[in-house]
Amino acid sequence: MNLNNPKRYHHALIGSLLLGGSALAAQNTLAAEIAIACGPGDAADYCPVLAERWAEETGHEVNVVSTPNDATEKLSLYQQLLGSQSRDIDVLMIDIVWPGLLADHLVDLSEYLPADATEGIFPALIENNTVDGKLMAIPWFTDAGLLYYRKDLLEQYGHEVPETWRELTETAREVQAAEREAGNDGFWGYTFQGRAYEGLTTNALEWVASHGGGTIVDDEGNVTINNARAAEALDLAASWIDDISPEGTLNHTEEETRGIFQSGNALFLRNWPYVWSLANGEGSEVAGKVGMAPLPRGPEGPGDAAPGGESRSVATLGGWNWAVSRYSEHPDVAADLVAYLTAEAQQKEHAIEIGMNPTIEALYEDEEVLASNPSMGELYETLTNGVPRPATVTGSDYPRVSNAFFNRVHSVLSGDLDGTAAVQQLEGELRRLSRRW
Repeated sequence: MNLNNPKRYHHALIGSLLLGGSALAAQNTLAAEIAIACGPGDAADYCPVLAERWAEETGHEVNVVSTPNDATEKLSLYQQLLGSQSRDIDVLMIDIVWPGLLADHLVDLSEYLPADATEGIFPALIENNTVDGKLMAIPWFTDAGLLYYRKDLLEQYGHEVPETWRELTETAREVQAAEREAGNDGFWGYTFQGRAYEGLTTNALEWVASHGGGTIVDDEGNVTINNARAAEALDLAASWIDDISPEGTLNHTEEETRGIFQSGNALFLRNWPYVWSLANGEGSEVAGKVGMAPLPRGPEGPGDAAPGGESRSVATLGGWNWAVSRYSEHPDVAADLVAYLTAEAQQKEHAIEIGMNPTIEALYEDEEVLASNPSMGELYETLTNGVPRPATVTGSDYPRVSNAFFNRVHSVLSGDLDGTAAVQQLEGELRRLSRRW
């Protein structure tokens, strides 16, 4: 099937499911047939393994459907299927920012699962997946922004891991100058995701929230971005371009920044947990020289007239969740599959075998999990204090909110706007949008 063409994929999917359904009916009229939309079907997609094991243990039939790796294409496919009230998919793997966007098409899992189905899961993730008091999805694995650093270079030049963004700026500038003087002309102090896309939203939310400037839109739906702390955070980030960060940052995503850091050409990197094993893997120029820490915070002191209060280290949450389509013929069975996938035993296996970060807090103290990936223990505090994007409260308008935010931030990074003008413009645009949510 051509997974990059949702329409063609949809028709092919219908045919395959109808054939599968006929075979099932002939074999066992008591068993339910559940279709689950997993990942792209590559080696990192552990969904098929667990789904098929669930089917063996329960006697139900499961059809594993591979979906596009690109999140935008995956969302487009889901919106087409759900918008037509299709019964072709029962269980969907959804991004952390989609529960509010897809809420009208998903069942309230709390109606089908016992109360302890979410026991031990990070509260912020459950809150993110709860829309108007309804549990739209259960978290499967999570991510959070982290600071990677060259521990050998910090030691060589006599610096500690920076605790504030100002310290990062000064340390990056000093080490960058020293490395270039030593002959590494392509060395940079800091690399981050600066392209105008969702990745910039995650970076800029960390800058703003860590300065005490709020989270763009608060939990009540109030637009909070227009404040001095938010403007200060954006102006600081703009000062990095062509100073401690290459001008190409304006078009960099996760992989470009990882490439710069992993090739030995950056002191600091902001990225997700997946980088740890790659940066320390075979063939990496920096293997054994990498440290990982929480992201820096803003300046000391209370956030004057800022909605976020005092500055603190903030990491934007990422990750994927399991939801059940409202159009499923067997929502109770589909919910049972969701509960199985997200149970502690399966999350532990997912963490050990694939290296994904579990959403159950206790697993960050599990000896076997930590033995498979010692860095997971260092993630606990970061995940506990992680901040979700304002996707749940803004619902179907979140893509517009994020687009407005990252486009204004990109204008600041590019030098077309200053921080104050950007947050003022954002407030006007988001207030107009807020009438809808």
